[in-house]
Amino acid sequence: MHRYLTHEWLEAAQLAAESDTALAAATKDVHLTVQHVVTGGPGGDATFHVAIDDGRVHVVSGTVADATVTFIQDWDTASAISRGELSAQGAFMAGRVRVRGDLPKLIEYGNVFGEVGDVFARLRTSTTY
Repeated sequence: MHRYLTHEWLEAAQLAAESDTALAAATKDVHLTVQHVVTGGPGGDATFHVAIDDGRVHVVSGTVADATVTFIQDWDTASAISRGELSAQGAFMAGRVRVRGDLPKLIEYGNVFGEVGDVFARLRTSTTY
């Protein structure tokens, strides 16, 4: 079991992304970086980003200066989304997730976010919160 947003969890997410052939196909010709800022967690604030570069997906701890979009949310919201109890869209509509960056690009690649979300969803059974 890996605790959500720890170094071990990020490594497990990277391994899951690397082994997913559907994700590689869905991200072919896509170039974007999605940053996640999670505030108020048990270990403090956490930031990671998912860099997508022509079929390769990298899950990396820390910030990136040139993120295409950045999602900012508190621990409870991020955890609920990760557990599948709350959709990211629902959290956004309720004002629980703030988004900054290239919103048209976010809309353009909406299907890619679904594929990445599916990879993270498979981590639920091995994640503690």
